[in-house]
Amino acid sequence: MLPRKKNFKKNITPSLRRRFWLPLGFLLLSFLLMILPLEGVVSSVKAVLAYVFIPQVRLAHGTAKYAENVHQTVRELLDTHRENRVLKQEIEMTKLLASQAESILDENGRLTEILRLNPAKRWKGVWAKVAYREPTQWNTVIIDKGSREGIRERSAVISMEAGKEGLAGVVVEVTENTSKVLLVRDEDFSAAVYLERGQEEGLLVGNGPRPVRIKYIPLLTQVEKGDKVFTASTSSIFPAGILVGEVSEVREDESFQTALTIHVEPLVHSASVKEVFVILENEGAS
Repeated sequence: MLPRKKNFKKNITPSLRRRFWLPLGFLLLSFLLMILPLEGVVSSVKAVLAYVFIPQVRLAHGTAKYAENVHQTVRELLDTHRENRVLKQEIEMTKLLASQAESILDENGRLTEILRLNPAKRWKGVWAKVAYREPTQWNTVIIDKGSREGIRERSAVISMEAGKEGLAGVVVEVTENTSKVLLVRDEDFSAAVYLERGQEEGLLVGNGPRPVRIKYIPLLTQVEKGDKVFTASTSSIFPAGILVGEVSEVREDESFQTALTIHVEPLVHSASVKEVFVILENEGAS
């Protein structure tokens, strides 16, 4: 039995010793690292050894790096999306400003024409813009001025068309900041007018979608297509001399055998009214 033990010791190689001592040393080192305070060099050594000898730590480290890259990529994509949204908003705002600028240019053109009103007509009043149109009553508009600016019911309203001032309608309702204007074509509108050629007077009445008419013109009156029509001095609302429009048709009135019915094409078209002048006081109107 003794010779066998001697042979066993001789067969132990250095590689076997390393296999024995390395794990033992690793366990001892690990134990020391566990009991030592996690500060300074000890903490760094522990982290390095864990990364080298423990595969899960390396895998977790790689996953963390990947997650960090994914987070960075997602953040860049979100930043890009936000920048694109801001750019789209800026583009839309630019389009809106361009549209507003074009609208302002058109408005300036109209106001330039408005300033060319006949200086011989000394009408005191205020300019107002059309703020709203009633869908069910297309021949009425709401303007952005009211009693605060001195507007009252039955105030005469004129507007510009083709560089000329013409009768637009009459104020029928007033609030502090707005007014409702009944336009010439409305069926409830009426005004005393006269014909330019022979100064004959009649009653102009709106007719909705049909032609505006002048009633009670004598049968033998000399009137032709194209003759101008103006407001008469006998009107209780409108100053005399406001251009209403031109005669478009003349025919005998079927109800009155001694009178003519004259169709008139108003100078101011309902759909084109954008700015109006509300006459507050008639000074020296002819």
